[in-house]
Amino acid sequence: METHFSLQYGKKGKYMNKVDPRTLPGFMELMPDKQILFNQMKEKIQKTYEKYGFLPIDTPVIESSKVLLAKAGGETEKQVYSFTKGDSELTLRFDLTVPLAKYVAEYQGQLSFPFRRYQIGKVYRGERAQRGRYREFYQCDIDIIGDGELSIINDAEIPSIIYDVFNELDLGKFTIRINNRKILNGIFEYIDAKEVSQDIMRIIDKIEKIGEDKVKEELEELKLSKENAEFILNFIKINGTTDEKLEALSKLSVKNENFVKGLEELKEVVKYIRIFGVPDDCFMIDLSIARGLDYYTGTVYETFLDEYKSIGSVCSGGRYNDLAGFYTDRQLPGVGMSIGLTRLFFVLDDLGLIKTNKNSISDILIISMIEDLGPSIEVANKLRKAGINTEIYFDNKKIKAKFKHADKLKIPYVIAIGEDEINSGKLTLKNMETGEQEQKTVEEIINLIKNKI
Repeated sequence: METHFSLQYGKKGKYMNKVDPRTLPGFMELMPDKQILFNQMKEKIQKTYEKYGFLPIDTPVIESSKVLLAKAGGETEKQVYSFTKGDSELTLRFDLTVPLAKYVAEYQGQLSFPFRRYQIGKVYRGERAQRGRYREFYQCDIDIIGDGELSIINDAEIPSIIYDVFNELDLGKFTIRINNRKILNGIFEYIDAKEVSQDIMRIIDKIEKIGEDKVKEELEELKLSKENAEFILNFIKINGTTDEKLEALSKLSVKNENFVKGLEELKEVVKYIRIFGVPDDCFMIDLSIARGLDYYTGTVYETFLDEYKSIGSVCSGGRYNDLAGFYTDRQLPGVGMSIGLTRLFFVLDDLGLIKTNKNSISDILIISMIEDLGPSIEVANKLRKAGINTEIYFDNKKIKAKFKHADKLKIPYVIAIGEDEINSGKLTLKNMETGEQEQKTVEEIINLIKNKI
């Protein structure tokens, strides 16, 4: 068994165990400059969610296993972190949707519906740790939950939020791909393939990864006739503009209730996406998008960065019929989407698509030229009261080392306070980028910095 510590000889002549400091595989730690950038991305997402009236909630990281795993199974149960504490069986949350279901069921009598919530928090999955895949990661979720029913217009609002979020993140051109699961289900019923519909959707959802020939091969392995396999492939390859695809779907004349309903919903969603102001070149109908097997029941979304499709979907979601069926008899339909922020950040950073020139969040560093730090603290108090992030250098180092500290952290301004500054009431303000120095009062400095930030 590998041991991660070394023996060090202590002052009193005894060996002491030194533990090797290392982070577990699959858990991300960032240096402060990268953490600042990560926080900025998280804040932009949060502010966009709030702009649309979504309310914040925060659910426990640890839940009762019985509650959290009520509708889990298969791969999910293999990936969860569960443990026993006393008589309690506990599990770390593996997504933010199941805790939302529990939350809505528990507080349904106190909530106002439609309930619009956002949650940004860490989730845990015991996946095999690999590059860009994490066991602890942030999800940024929004959901709109209805009581008994939920207008289809909500399905169109979600893409408008995705559009705003990715414009704010400024990651280049992106495309929101939309589909409707009822259309897919209707097609499968129409060709008498309902029993293998979940398998078909799982296969066609991989068409960009494995290619058309492999999809056809896997479809035929499901005992579909060559004609039906060809029909499905031709269906998901329907091409053209959004309106041309809708017209082509109408011309299929598929006599199936699910198909007709799904097509009506898709037309309505497209209509309102445009009214919400999402340009046609930022969204498209993609009939291969299936999403999440049987969880989603209507509209589904996947978002891709056009120049970096190999990254995969950076935001996904859709409509579901019953959020909390395992916890309550009340019918609670919903629609939502999620951004896997940790993975998105890692991939963008790895590709060099996001950069920061900030190693600190301080706007000003105060350096005292005298032993008495009282005047420096008084100035810092005034600056902080004015909303300016201010740091004081307390250590008794040489002036050169103090300025080097500001330079290393890329703090834009330094205030130097000595006897002359105290006597004159004007402080020396240095712009660390230009090297320019000025004599200014605290009030003048506050006005200058506030205009800059």
